[in-house]
Amino acid sequence: MRRADRLFQIVQLIRGRRLSTAAFLAERLEVSPRTIYRDVADLQHQGVPIEGEAGVGYRLGAGFELPP
Repeated sequence: MRRADRLFQIVQLIRGRRLSTAAFLAERLEVSPRTIYRDVADLQHQGVPIEGEAGVGYRLGAGFELPP
């Protein structure tokens, strides 16, 4: 899977659930949790409002829509 596809899938998976752990995302995307941590940090740096707390999981900020 290309990295761009994986980043898109991460946003879609987080958006579809109340909380998503790195372990859950890693399992679904068949990558390591460390890859998820890196990808989420990159998405946050790009302006995607992903909130996360260690030991709890990630969630997407309210009202975020992917641009076309």
